[in-house]
Amino acid sequence: MLETYALPISLLLIAYLFGSLNSAIVLCKLAGLPDPRTQGSGNPGATNVLRFGGKKLAATVLFFDVLKGVIPVVIAHLLGLDMVWVAATAFAAFVGHLFPVFFQFQGGKGVATALGGFLALSPALAGAGLLTWLLVFAISRISSLSALTAAALTPVYSLWIIDSVPARWVILATALMLIARHHGNIRRLLSGQEGKS
Repeated sequence: MLETYALPISLLLIAYLFGSLNSAIVLCKLAGLPDPRTQGSGNPGATNVLRFGGKKLAATVLFFDVLKGVIPVVIAHLLGLDMVWVAATAFAAFVGHLFPVFFQFQGGKGVATALGGFLALSPALAGAGLLTWLLVFAISRISSLSALTAAALTPVYSLWIIDSVPARWVILATALMLIARHHGNIRRLLSGQEGKS
């Protein structure tokens, strides 16, 4: 029985460790910039890096954060794992980004890594979520509101796009954790204090 689960469980651990490699912290250090957790919003992600590191560095952070979600899930697909394990692999990389073992468990909000995981899991699901983000951002110009709306609707989209019911639950768990990580943004949105990008 344990041998049956050895491969997928090992991949979950690898995905978590891969997700724990925080792109913003590493790239800012290589660029001679301060730790993003000490700057701006304190979030080690592309949006915060944009504020003090510029567009090029922020785009690089975004690219690698998406890649952290893509690579483990592609490996899970190549190994022929069941859909629920593939979804769980995306979740593990996402959790690694949120709570990185290499950086005192102080990670980012996980939007880009979740997108990467969903992209490799189901391009149609990721496309629906990304389109939602773009539409809301085009109207509101508020990045956090766009991310929250996309996160809230992605589990709904999965009802039509994803056949595996257990995988849908993993997607829902990802969305709920992503929303929870935006608790500060939610408070500012409700008070009308959230800034536009």
